[in-house]
Amino acid sequence: MNVILLEKIGKLGEIGDTANVKSGYARNFLFPQGKAIPATKNNLADFEQRKSELMAAHNEKVGVAQGRAQKVDGASLVIEVNASDEGKLFGSVGTRDIADAVNAKAGSDVTKAEVLLPHGVIRDLGDYEIALDLGHDVHASISVSVVGLQSAAGVSADGSIIEEIDEAEAAEADATAAESAPAEAPVEDAEEEKPAE
Repeated sequence: MNVILLEKIGKLGEIGDTANVKSGYARNFLFPQGKAIPATKNNLADFEQRKSELMAAHNEKVGVAQGRAQKVDGASLVIEVNASDEGKLFGSVGTRDIADAVNAKAGSDVTKAEVLLPHGVIRDLGDYEIALDLGHDVHASISVSVVGLQSAAGVSADGSIIEEIDEAEAAEADATAAESAPAEAPVEDAEEEKPAE
């Protein structure tokens, strides 16, 4: 199916280019999103009349996307998670977690669909470079450090919490337990058996 592009789309082309795409892609994505129209004689003539208006609208959208990119590009984030001693996460860090962290730090409006994770989710501790696709061929890059939670309580391999008790607390607990225990009664010697008469 031949379509006229109303905005720049990746490898398909620039505004005003005609492209041959699969009909399902056109009907399900390009047309509903307002990114293209069918390439008919009437639409071609209409496009030529509206070309300057469409170019101005496109340039405005690109400017907004570039402004959003400047807010977040190069940001460094730290996401704390529960993890095992081997560095494996109890769960994972996904696109929503990263988008929420970026928005909290930079005051931006990045959506989870704009976060590009090469393997879908992060399942290990470490440092990652994450790309953001902010639309209209505008990209940004952020650094994400996934670290284990630092707290007074540790986490066992099954995810349950293990409280750390220092030696002084343990000694005090033993002393308290000894004071509250009842005194033991003295053991009397067993009676000697009397010889039978």
